[in-house]
Amino acid sequence: VQLQASGGGLVQTGGSLRLSCESVGSFFRLDATAWYRQPPGKEREWIAGIQSVSNGGTTGYAGSVKGRFTVSRDVANNTVYLQMNNLKPEDTAVYYCAADAFRIPIIPFRCTKGYDYWGQGTLVTVSS
Repeated sequence: VQLQASGGGLVQTGGSLRLSCESVGSFFRLDATAWYRQPPGKEREWIAGIQSVSNGGTTGYAGSVKGRFTVSRDVANNTVYLQMNNLKPEDTAVYYCAADAFRIPIIPFRCTKGYDYWGQGTLVTVSS
């Protein structure tokens, strides 16, 4: 399984972007897919996650993005999206998607252990 993240770019404060994370070569279902980001000079942080449809399709967000970012899944196209609205300069980071083939809903999205598949990262730059 390979994850291909795309959609990053340069946007002004208050603008929007939609990131995509396509799973390629998946012959079995993936459970949770998460989004992480790593701002310049800082550690990687979890920001959002979505469960598989069979596990209820629940979503979760970090407080820093809740209400501004929305994660969704397109099952037919094996793609998970991250819609980012009202972007701020502090959202500037390299964004990564990650997937766990076996994650039951009781395990928090923010638990990094278990995400065996990672995308290559896509850079989002928010100018002030």
